[in-house]
Amino acid sequence: MRTGAAAAAYLRRGAAMLRGLGITFRYLFKPPITIRYPEEKRTAVQPRFKGRHWLTLYEDGMERCVGCELCVIVCPSQAIYVRAAENTPERQVSKGERYAEEFQINELRCIFCGFCEEACPTGAIVLGREYELAGYTRESLIYTKPMLTEPYPGASGRDPGREV
Repeated sequence: MRTGAAAAAYLRRGAAMLRGLGITFRYLFKPPITIRYPEEKRTAVQPRFKGRHWLTLYEDGMERCVGCELCVIVCPSQAIYVRAAENTPERQVSKGERYAEEFQINELRCIFCGFCEEACPTGAIVLGREYELAGYTRESLIYTKPMLTEPYPGASGRDPGREV
């Protein structure tokens, strides 16, 4: 009686060990999912990924930001600072009455929720696909307007002729 129970327990443990080895061998011959970062970088991220902020331009090079400060209002971490200025006939920066004279995003405070992108009435601020946002100092992670503005229309990956 006692040897029968011991033999059954021995068989259960052996079957469990074989199931575990089966799982190990199943994954042993699959290609690895991990990459050797930073030597190798991912070419594509998930479609809904929110990365680096960009201030986009129209096709003619004018700024999309009209200095409305809606992004400042909706930002839950208060990471955005905008100082607006009036456009003049001599100096037309954006297509609105105002433009962002100064625009800063503190990437240390930002939680990359995307509320700023959703609230922007002109589609000026977008979150791109870039995920390497490291810096050596705190000051280097406060992105200013020259750092945020795309170098040419469409550089952020968004169509400069798009409607909002």
